[in-house]
Amino acid sequence: MSDLDDRLPVKLLTVHAIDRESDMPRPAIRRPETTPKKKKAKREVLNLSYYVTYFFTVLANKLATGASRLYLKRFGIGIIEWRIMAMLAIEPGIPPARITQVIGLDKGAVSRESRRLEEKGYLAVEDDEHNARRKKLSLTPLGYELHDQVIQVALERERRLLSDLSEDEVDVLVDLLARTTAKIPYVNEYDPGSTAAVKTSIRQRRNTIVR
Repeated sequence: MSDLDDRLPVKLLTVHAIDRESDMPRPAIRRPETTPKKKKAKREVLNLSYYVTYFFTVLANKLATGASRLYLKRFGIGIIEWRIMAMLAIEPGIPPARITQVIGLDKGAVSRESRRLEEKGYLAVEDDEHNARRKKLSLTPLGYELHDQVIQVALERERRLLSDLSEDEVDVLVDLLARTTAKIPYVNEYDPGSTAAVKTSIRQRRNTIVR
């Protein structure tokens, strides 16, 4: 035999065999580790169930919205018009500035709504004999007639609002509201950017939560 005949037979791989070999598991490629997500920073947020200002805001806004809708429907006046009428029934002949001071309404709103009441015949404007630059506002007979109708609705709305409270609880509530209302100037003078601003001590903060 020739030298070629003495060589070991060559093993030929079929196409399928090559494919099978290519399917053999290969060493896993190590991927770079992903950067772990940063933890969300915790912050202090309001706890509405114990944030007193929230209840004041909700009471004021929702009561005003409901009253305005009802008064417009039944009597043709809005809530600000009614507040002015109520104040004039309590203190007849007062200047607009007095209404602004007592109720806390915007001066422009008082002037605008007073003109509407005058146009409807519910309010009369007179010159102040002691000050020519000042006007005095009063209800007309027609205005008093409307006032006497609206006040009954206003009182019934208040009765429903307080219906779950005892008489003693209402007394306590009125006292607390009067005392907190008296603090409004003190609250409004606070400015965190002022060098005179002083933080009051907090006994236990329950009106916020950390999330």
